[in-house]
Amino acid sequence: MKVFITGIGGLLGSNLARFCINKGEEVVGVDNFIGGIQSNVPEKAKLYNFDIRDLDPLKKAMKGADIVFHAAALPYEGLSVFSPKVTVDSIITNTLSVASACIHHDIKLLVNCSSMARYGKINTPPFDESMPCVPVDPYGLAKLQAEQQLKLLHDLHGLKYVTVVPHNVIGIGQRYNDPFRNVAAIMINRVLQGKKIIIYGDGSQKRSFSNVLDCVKAVYRLMQTNRDVTGEVYNIGPDDNEISIKDLAYKIGHIANVYPSLEYFPDRPAEVKNAFCSSTKIAQDFSYKAVIPLEETLTQMIDWIRPRTKPFEYHLPIEYVKENTPKTWTERLI
Repeated sequence: MKVFITGIGGLLGSNLARFCINKGEEVVGVDNFIGGIQSNVPEKAKLYNFDIRDLDPLKKAMKGADIVFHAAALPYEGLSVFSPKVTVDSIITNTLSVASACIHHDIKLLVNCSSMARYGKINTPPFDESMPCVPVDPYGLAKLQAEQQLKLLHDLHGLKYVTVVPHNVIGIGQRYNDPFRNVAAIMINRVLQGKKIIIYGDGSQKRSFSNVLDCVKAVYRLMQTNRDVTGEVYNIGPDDNEISIKDLAYKIGHIANVYPSLEYFPDRPAEVKNAFCSSTKIAQDFSYKAVIPLEETLTQMIDWIRPRTKPFEYHLPIEYVKENTPKTWTERLI
């Protein structure tokens, strides 16, 4: 099987590439490394470096692929409230470009990576795939609109696709010096440098976190299936490890053997208070279960980041600044 991966330098894309190669699959991927890391890409994967919004080179690179996994986007839910243009463009245009290339090559299956942000605030967690989607920020809305575009292209041209919704994926290979995303990685990078852990609001927000290795196993099962999964949506992640942001900070400190000092800032606008999903559907359909405990995942990340701590890099623009723009970003306090 030949697998084509967009966003191959990202956490999910690179780990999926490595998993597929270990299974004997041929892997080709593309990344422009705005969010990804080139050293993440396995040596045995054929790598292209360009912007996938450029359709002609994408068609050429995708030629001969059986399965496409699309994870290339700027996954900045919080930042999208103040930088909608750069985040939304990376989702909608990227997805349409990938879909066009898939239709051109009659790809067997496009696995589209969406986000929990699709569900919004009106739902009571755990979110399941049958719930109505009412996103509350430009990033979540763009992810949902991308799914709708894929459905339309299926109806028009027979595009075969399935959507996966991972829960807050973390693990080794994550960009941990990015101030706009990856709360666990931000906390680890700061606490290992003796800095205070930043908390928005009172820290009672609850999340569930998925080890990337658990996620890629689920994605690989979907890629291998002979059943028709066209148009289906599957949540991927653990069902039983939701944790408050404040407790996450203390857990990281405990594992790192550092008692963390917390610094509180106002709530970020449009942040969903509690966000975690049910993976019952994929468990029933594909016998999938996340098995790696959160503490083990955090331990792996701490051991990996400890000798590599670095300053945070403000590499994306804030398109407009309002009264409620987090000053942790505008004043570069992270």
